[in-house]
Amino acid sequence: MTEDWRFGGFGLYVHWPFCEAKCPYCDFNSHVTAFVDQGRWARAFASEVARVARQTPGRVLNSVFFGGGTPSLMAPQTVATILDAVRDHWILANDVEITLEANPRSVEAGRFRGFADAGVNRVSLGIQSLRETDLKRLGRLHDVGEARAAFETARAVFDRVSFDLIYARQGQSLQDWREELTEALAMSGDHMSLYQLTIEPGTAFWDRARAGGLRGLPDGDLGADMYELTQDLCDAAGLPAYEVSNHARPGSESRHNLIYWRYGDYAGIGPGAHGRLTVDGQKVATVGWAAPGAWITAAEAGDGTQTSEMIHPQDQVGEYLMMGMRVLEGVDMGRLRALWPGSVSEERVSQLQELGLVWADERRLGVTAKGRLLLNSVVAELMPDADV
Repeated sequence: MTEDWRFGGFGLYVHWPFCEAKCPYCDFNSHVTAFVDQGRWARAFASEVARVARQTPGRVLNSVFFGGGTPSLMAPQTVATILDAVRDHWILANDVEITLEANPRSVEAGRFRGFADAGVNRVSLGIQSLRETDLKRLGRLHDVGEARAAFETARAVFDRVSFDLIYARQGQSLQDWREELTEALAMSGDHMSLYQLTIEPGTAFWDRARAGGLRGLPDGDLGADMYELTQDLCDAAGLPAYEVSNHARPGSESRHNLIYWRYGDYAGIGPGAHGRLTVDGQKVATVGWAAPGAWITAAEAGDGTQTSEMIHPQDQVGEYLMMGMRVLEGVDMGRLRALWPGSVSEERVSQLQELGLVWADERRLGVTAKGRLLLNSVVAELMPDADV
């Protein structure tokens, strides 16, 4: 019987926790520090690769993703050391995707060639906005000129380049977003991640909003209009959505993120990194120590994991639904039933179909364009009951 994770693939996520500055909207595990011992961190990451590989012998690795934080602050040699360990301990797929997130600062763009020589073949640029005023509001250290230059440099070095934009920003109108997204699409990338600005607890924006200092954010109706405009413009430009916030030319989808959305296995190494690994037939959720100092001390002692917990098959159904319903291809209903018999309520599916929120055929279940605007509510309706 095929292990469930094989339907989604196997990837590695490496979390580099350091940044030049903390963006006010960011709730990721990132830290500002004046000095990083790159050699020490490279050795710790390589040690963690070897440890996880012992748990997953003989596997083919489909993707590696360097996230953060700001991974483009890593020395190319640090990336090379980690990827050398990856090659030593796993079989790499012939079309392995190795992505590194980068900030478009000129000093970092100059490292692109070194990253490519180390084995990186895809870069994701955190451009976030093509408007100077908004870059400052978002706490970004680059300007629009640096962003465009970094994008062109990346295209000259890497076969695949993606970049992120944030919309529904302060004072942004629908026409403002139309003009900015049109400019972004004219840059002719093959993949874009387009996120609505959300105000997350624990961020500087959260504190500012609670104090009444974050004025001019679009309301829910305007946000929905911006989302629908995004779909229309990207479709017309040949970058249709394949996930709620991600758009790509056919064949240029993020293979690593598809592992998440298809509920495959992924090893997470680094401070605060999350993983999902099937070990001895059991799906396990792992989380690394969040504080960089605590993580590297633990990794050097043999294991950077803070917690490791088995996931009940019924909870796996819930996780697969939460992830898989984000992609247009939807989820495999046979797979859901194999994980937990009775997990798919035909009555609920029919009700959601009548409302025009989901589509279903003999094998798969997914959300419609209308349903994507109410995705969290749709997924909540599909969740298996606790007593199933």
